[in-house]
Amino acid sequence: MMDLKLGKLPDRTPVKLAITIMPDLNDALREYARCYAEAYGSEEPVTELIPAMLAAFLESDRGFARYRSNGR
Repeated sequence: MMDLKLGKLPDRTPVKLAITIMPDLNDALREYARCYAEAYGSEEPVTELIPAMLAAFLESDRGFARYRSNGR
């Protein structure tokens, strides 16, 4: 086996989730999408923004990072 700098890519198979949210959260997500469109000049559906929002949240959670680094 060759020794490459780039390791094997992780599994990138999308996983579809279905969730139920409260109306006030739905309103806030739609408002966020409008704000995003104004900021970047590109309209994106809420369903496209949510995965990025969740990833950013998890990356910024220091307690979760400590938990993961301690071997879960």
